Amino acid sequence: MPALPLSVTLAVLAAAVTHATWNAIAHGIKDQVLAFGLIGAGAIAVGAPLVVLSPLPPRACWPYLLASVFIHVFYNLLLMRSYRYGDFGQVYPLARGTSPLVVTVLAAVFAAERPTVPQVCGVLVISCGLAVLVLAGRRRAASSGSGSGLSRAALLAAGGTGLTIAAYTTVDGLGVRLSDSSVGYIGWLMLLESLCVPAWALVRRRDAVRDVSRRVLVSGMLAGALSVLAYGLVLWAQTRGALAPIAALRETSVIIGAVIGTLVFREPFGRWRIAATVLVVLGVLLLNVS
Repeated sequence: MPALPLSVTLAVLAAAVTHATWNAIAHGIKDQVLAFGLIGAGAIAVGAPLVVLSPLPPRACWPYLLASVFIHVFYNLLLMRSYRYGDFGQVYPLARGTSPLVVTVLAAVFAAERPTVPQVCGVLVISCGLAVLVLAGRRRAASSGSGSGLSRAALLAAGGTGLTIAAYTTVDGLGVRLSDSSVGYIGWLMLLESLCVPAWALVRRRDAVRDVSRRVLVSGMLAGALSVLAYGLVLWAQTRGALAPIAALRETSVIIGAVIGTLVFREPFGRWRIAATVLVVLGVLLLNVS
């Protein structure tokens, strides 16, 4: 596979920053059902105009789109549980770090994409960098006397989240290539997948929704808008580059997440996160070797 074009690389890096930002906002809202309900509402608000202004996706891509909607529902449920049970600085890299390796295999099987040796090394190095972040969180928790810092429930939820990420990344990568417009595809995807969680939030947290503060409302809606932008950039990139390197490059969002965890959630950065950053940067460079 050829190296990613510069425009694709920059778009995915922008998506990584945006993705880390909306996930940090989601983590910062204590009631996770409420948080993801508001994020879904924000995504609907952005997705609806995209649906109106873009052509209807062709029939060939609808099975992929509907399958992605189904997978995204489970992704949101697992992500909520991950943030409920685990520390942002551990759960986020574990969830995101699982997907590039799985996407590499799925892309080879279903999209006949064969990455070059440097690109495979890049995926592996990025995944190792993300694993270092998880290890850093475990060591920090152990040194503070609070155990491993990652319960079995958090581990299973984060690992399951990573598998759903790999699944919808591959499905959407195939589906968006069959659409006439990546904008229309993302609009329909966000509109359909985002209906479920807000409806669930209304049923489960009706009082919380009614009494939500203006700050939380604005934060949640903003996170929803950012989620559309982040994934929209990734889908556009997938029409112009191979799935595996894009999936790995997108996970540089974990480094941004680590910085946010330090600045916002007061989680120490330390030498382990510096080492992880160096590994991820090296992996990004390898991804762009043809």
